[in-house]
Amino acid sequence: MIYLKTDEEIELLREANLVVARTLGEVAKWVAPGVTTRKLDQIAEDYIRSQDCIPGFKGLYGFPATLCISVNEVVVHGFPSSYALREGDIVSCDCGAVTKAGFNGDSTYTFCVGEVSEEVKQLLRVTKESLYLGIEKAVPGNRIGDIGNTIQTYCERHGYSVVREMCGHGVGKKLHEDPEVPNYGRRGTGALIKNGMCIAIEPMINMGSKNIVTESDGWTTRTRDRKPSAHFEHSIAVHHGKTDILS
Repeated sequence: MIYLKTDEEIELLREANLVVARTLGEVAKWVAPGVTTRKLDQIAEDYIRSQDCIPGFKGLYGFPATLCISVNEVVVHGFPSSYALREGDIVSCDCGAVTKAGFNGDSTYTFCVGEVSEEVKQLLRVTKESLYLGIEKAVPGNRIGDIGNTIQTYCERHGYSVVREMCGHGVGKKLHEDPEVPNYGRRGTGALIKNGMCIAIEPMINMGSKNIVTESDGWTTRTRDRKPSAHFEHSIAVHHGKTDILS
């Protein structure tokens, strides 16, 4: 069931998402060669708690950390670890926070570590651009399939592939609500977009094949061909006939 949010609930969601946005800003200051992904996770947790919120992912479904940190060919759900970032890596940091009122923020950014190849920079540019093109389609009267079709068409036109097994989602008092928001699909299909709908749109785009595998930890998901993957995400509200980026 899709829960349409009131104006007041949207403002509470905005509060959570602004905490997430600021957290990613704090993390960005530390992304550099030699810094461990565990260090980035600790920075995120400390900042979220300093804002009178709690990490949205830690303990959710058994996930052990504040950030999902995914390096290079890892698509999503990577664990923070003693891995020290290297020059030329890319690292996606997926972050969630929950306010005292119980509303979730959710956003992801993929960072470059030092100097990254032009080929990888182009993957990141296209993935980020596809996110904003998808957001433009999140207006009343369109359908969820219009978002996914726009993302898919744009990324595939540039020679990239779209992960099928993972998708965006509704967001509210639960991190994952209806509707699912795939990054592929046909125009004119899926749930009708209405005022009050709040969703997280999050293209996960691979340089090579769309095929992925999950490691033995049950979480870390990487590209089968081990080519890089990019991930960007915003939580948005459809609000007074327009799209409102909350994060």
